Amino acid sequence: MMLEEGRHPDPFAVLGRHLVEDIALVRAWLPGAAYVELVTGEGEGRRATPMIGNGNGLYEAPCPDGTPYRIRTAWPDGISEAADPYSFGLLLSDDDIHLFAEGRHFDLSTRLGANLRQFDGADGVLFAVWAPNASHVAVVGDFNGWDARRHPMRHRLGSGLWELFIPGVGPGAVYKYALIAASGERLPWKADPLARCTEAPPRTGSVVAAQPEFAWTDEAWLEKRARAHPMAEPMATYEVHVGSWLRTEWGQMGSWDEACDRLIPYLQHMGFSHVELMPITEHPFGGSWGYQPLAMFAPTARLGPPEAFARFVDRCHAAGIGVILDWVPAHFPSDEHGLARFDGSALYEHEDPRQGFHIDWNTLIYNVGRREVRGFLLASALFWLDTFHLDGLRVDAVASMLYRDYSRKHGEWVPNHLGGRENLEAVAFFQELNTLVGAQGRGAVTIAEESTAWPGVTKPVHHGGLGFHFKWNMGWMHDTLRYFAHDPVHRRHHGDDVTFGLIYAFSENFVLPISHDEVVHGKGSLLARMPGDDWQRFANLRLFLALMWAHPGKKLLFMGCEFGAEQEWNVDAPFPWPHQDDAHRQGVSKLVQDLNALYRATPALYRLDHAPEGFAWVVGDDAVNSVFAFSRSSARGKAEIMVVANMTPVPRHDYRIGVARPGLWRERLNSDANSYGGSGLGNGGGVRSDAISAHGQSQSVSLTLPPLGLIVLEHDPHAV
Repeated sequence: MMLEEGRHPDPFAVLGRHLVEDIALVRAWLPGAAYVELVTGEGEGRRATPMIGNGNGLYEAPCPDGTPYRIRTAWPDGISEAADPYSFGLLLSDDDIHLFAEGRHFDLSTRLGANLRQFDGADGVLFAVWAPNASHVAVVGDFNGWDARRHPMRHRLGSGLWELFIPGVGPGAVYKYALIAASGERLPWKADPLARCTEAPPRTGSVVAAQPEFAWTDEAWLEKRARAHPMAEPMATYEVHVGSWLRTEWGQMGSWDEACDRLIPYLQHMGFSHVELMPITEHPFGGSWGYQPLAMFAPTARLGPPEAFARFVDRCHAAGIGVILDWVPAHFPSDEHGLARFDGSALYEHEDPRQGFHIDWNTLIYNVGRREVRGFLLASALFWLDTFHLDGLRVDAVASMLYRDYSRKHGEWVPNHLGGRENLEAVAFFQELNTLVGAQGRGAVTIAEESTAWPGVTKPVHHGGLGFHFKWNMGWMHDTLRYFAHDPVHRRHHGDDVTFGLIYAFSENFVLPISHDEVVHGKGSLLARMPGDDWQRFANLRLFLALMWAHPGKKLLFMGCEFGAEQEWNVDAPFPWPHQDDAHRQGVSKLVQDLNALYRATPALYRLDHAPEGFAWVVGDDAVNSVFAFSRSSARGKAEIMVVANMTPVPRHDYRIGVARPGLWRERLNSDANSYGGSGLGNGGGVRSDAISAHGQSQSVSLTLPPLGLIVLEHDPHAV
């Protein structure tokens, strides 16, 4: 019997209420039951009729057409009573099915997956999943003894969607899908691609999520964000792996509630405007740091339930901190409980491994040219922004999606239909993503991790660009770190590493990223890249950070770099907090606090970040002394900030710099100050200009340049 074998192609044709020789019979499929009754009526009119079994799990009893009924079942471990899952008609609407097929259902998580619903007075869960090439799909879970025979689903022909409403199931129920491929092969049980909650790894079950009822308090924040112009706002972002930031010496990872109590005050103390979370979409392997996710709609259960994550975001907003999420549409792992060959076919991925397999990461690649897959990913992006009020998405590995030959040799990739290497489907995907976020995101931003010279990453879609708000400036990162790795005596030969980035600095809207990628895989910590003895290493680090904050572009700094962690980051190790008596590291930390405060209080350091009018070289060719100087402006022609960096440990006295304005130039920051662990050499709080021509200006200032130090001068228009 096909029901007993778990292979019936249309269980609704057999189960539920049907006319059999003019008699309305209810059939129920309950293998393993000890006794089954058909219950009708309420109160004094309640009636229980024994259902007759055939010995294999199929039961039936007469029930007049139109009479509401429930089924009471005696199981070996108890008695249950609920409405019949097979008494309900079609549940997904035609609009839902049409929009899904078009890849335009952006509220997908409220239709597919497991959603609490009430139909005909019965409370339960509507399960719905896309598996067009499966011959049979059933729901299995802790509510049916994980018996794949018990709850076969209805196939909505033509759409590839399967649905089943199971009364009596509630929040917290654990479930998966049991699928049979078109070939007849029974597949490994699959987690729900649209699950909004999961078991904590290493367990892999999906969990029915409660209806979101979090009481948000951030409406004023969202309204302000919607009115803001992100390119003209300060953005200093702290990138963090929450689990390892909170990890104790005993190995505990922590929780979102602990992050509320510890991380948020720390971000406020340090003065960061944003926090960027490494991926928290559920992922089976913690060692992937979240970059191999499988549940694109579920916050990882490692840190607590979804409402705890919502609470963290709400608390961040109350503290004036934006929250950006690393989001990974580039690839997914091949764990058998996940998306890989979900219905026995290459459903989410490409069939051809030249398009569907990532050589670098041993993962599978989404087929964004397929409408349903594109819609799945777009719905995920909007879900995070809408459900959890996130302020932005940093999109991982964009370059790997844009090029069909990414990390591939000749013959290992498939050209596009024009014969080129560009992935035109990915281009269309990013353009649609950014258009949607612009229209529906209430001021949320998107940031591309894109490491090539692809043109127009942050150019508007209507002008032919990809439409991201920002792009990571990987060129600046590589060049600047390479420069600082040189012993100062050799830096005179490598000044182009400092100046070259300004040739293209305004071609995109850039973020300057010192991310986790720069402190892992044997690269060492940021401090470890700095040459010299201990004093010089920390002086170089302070100089590097000060240069980064003074340079055009938004800022991103990975956890630990803000105080000079000695070792490279280890996800499994406790966070290496510096001792309070460690003057070097406490000095770096104090510098980052002051850099953030200066940055956020000084429009010239951010307002024209992405316009050439906001920057001008004053000294870019002093190779002998390895000195660089530039001005920053908040409006065309203002040049109210002067930045001067001495890249050697040799102090420079009476170093003359041309300035655009006469009068007093106050020393707003000196990376060599005593309070940061430096030598304290500087300019006594400021200098007055002289009527001496220099660098094309009629006025100039004579400066003392500290060793391996950077100073920031601001013109004081009110000084007498």
